[in-house]
Amino acid sequence: MSSSLMLRRVFLATALTGVVVLATGCNAGSATSSGGTAAATAAGASVTTTPAATTPTAANRAQAGSRGSNTQAQPAGTTPKRIAACPTRYLKVRPGVSQGTAGSVYQVIDFTNIAQTTCTLYGYPGVSLAGGSPVHQIGPAATRNTTGPRALVTLAPGATGNVLLRITDAGNYPAAQCHPTAAQYLQVYPPGQTTPIYVAYTSTACAGTVGLLSVSALQPGSGSAS
Repeated sequence: MSSSLMLRRVFLATALTGVVVLATGCNAGSATSSGGTAAATAAGASVTTTPAATTPTAANRAQAGSRGSNTQAQPAGTTPKRIAACPTRYLKVRPGVSQGTAGSVYQVIDFTNIAQTTCTLYGYPGVSLAGGSPVHQIGPAATRNTTGPRALVTLAPGATGNVLLRITDAGNYPAAQCHPTAAQYLQVYPPGQTTPIYVAYTSTACAGTVGLLSVSALQPGSGSAS
């Protein structure tokens, strides 16, 4: 065999041996990696993986927003308890100061809370002259004098509110139109109430259609006729 042929065979054998060794090494490395993971899992070690990034869905965003809103929400405020209107039985009604002018009398009427509970009055009372037996209303009830403001008046126990009643002199009208009649009382309905209080008061009423009375809205305190 020639020397050149001998050298080619040796070179070919060497190359094949390197390929075999390289392949064996690659397989061994792969087996070692798999075997190491399996062995670690079998030994009880935890294998940590990093989850892929996710994009929140609309539902997730809405849920997150809802949780945030609930966390920041403040409790709703409470509504203060409303104080009830004064029923007739809570009130003492009496005439206050009065002042006569040409053709009229201005009479203050006081409303005092005689109960142990705070209550309120608002607006106009119903007022008329009354008399007879049994006691009955004489003539039309007072009209409303709207020149003054209306206000909610809160009466603590013992506190007083007032109205100003104007009584026109019945003598200003012809007797045939007025039908003058003696009155012994003021019939007073507190604002918003249907039970009257009768206050002793001597006057001359008109039993016909002539209206003699007008009354202001209720105001706090004991009033003045001026």
